Amino acid sequence: MTGRSHDALLFASRLLLAAALLPTGIARALNVSGFALTLAGAGMPMPNAVATAAVVVQVFGPLAVLLGVLPRISGLALAAFAAVMAVLLHPFWQFSGATFLTERALFLADLGLAGGFLIYALTGPGAWSWQGWRQGVASPAPPAAPAARAPSGSGRSGPKRSAARKGARAAA
Repeated sequence: MTGRSHDALLFASRLLLAAALLPTGIARALNVSGFALTLAGAGMPMPNAVATAAVVVQVFGPLAVLLGVLPRISGLALAAFAAVMAVLLHPFWQFSGATFLTERALFLADLGLAGGFLIYALTGPGAWSWQGWRQGVASPAPPAAPAARAPSGSGRSGPKRSAARKGARAAA
């Protein structure tokens, strides 16, 4: 896979991951108290504080993923968030029948989303991101390739370099 197609695929993946959480995060931000009531109904202690923290994570986390800002931190935080919310909001083991199947499907979907965020944390955002842009701007042009050395029997005269000097040069 070429570099451009790899970066395009990473960008599309970031868009899909952000799209999975951002609309719900915005809806919950517009009704934090309703989300807190849902959490209180699930037996969550301090539901208002948890709801507020969840909204912050669910709005700013996907934005960080979308832009490619702090990929390891945002990916790990969103993976943990998705896994915890799966356990809290979709306890399928408490149900039977059609509700069991629905809650299990939602639980597994949230765990799949957590897996996607873990993969994002491991692979990084790619070149089409804030991090890629900063690395491209901050890093100088790649150094020119060293000139090919003449073979040892070429009649080239001059002192030979010691192994210690070669090692020191490689460390520099």
